[in-house]
Amino acid sequence: MTTPLTYFEDLYAGSGDPWNFSTRWYDARKHALTVDALPSRHYRSAFEPGCSTGRLSALLAERCERLLSVDAVPAAVATAAPLLAAFPHVTVRTARMPAEWPDETFDLVVLSELGYYFDDRDLGTLLDHAIATLEPGGDLVAVHWRHPVDEHARSGDDVHERLAARPGLTRLARHEEADFLLEVYTRTPPEALSVAQREGLA
Repeated sequence: MTTPLTYFEDLYAGSGDPWNFSTRWYDARKHALTVDALPSRHYRSAFEPGCSTGRLSALLAERCERLLSVDAVPAAVATAAPLLAAFPHVTVRTARMPAEWPDETFDLVVLSELGYYFDDRDLGTLLDHAIATLEPGGDLVAVHWRHPVDEHARSGDDVHERLAARPGLTRLARHEEADFLLEVYTRTPPEALSVAQREGLA
């Protein structure tokens, strides 16, 4: 089953930063690697579902003309909003995935530590929405924890296997560590371009 919303509400009731994103080097490093993996320097419009405290959002904001960051838990949005207030082009709001996926298109979608909370049906819907709203040539970044967690509906590896099986995406990059997987996909057609090709170097 999909992880109940009450699980997250209880976490945020105990702390505004339940995963210690603001102090933990593991997450600071992973967030930096996630942003460094983006194959384009700038994006027109990006979507980040499950933004939590907004730590990754703040890094994404520097690469996007517009960023929509959402979370299902109002307390998470309340934590993220002050951090992101310095970026007028960032919108932070409450939305529950996958049911409240926005009705617009993006050239960047970031699925960070999100997919393993969903059962088969909801994950399928989430990936359907992510691909359908990604503009041709747009990029999708997925990064997930690999160790077992009781509250997860599936493993991070399983999320990435299901993403890799989806048509209409070409993988540009894969970074694998014992703790997490980080992958970058481009929606095709058109033909997927490497970073060097995007810069006219190849």
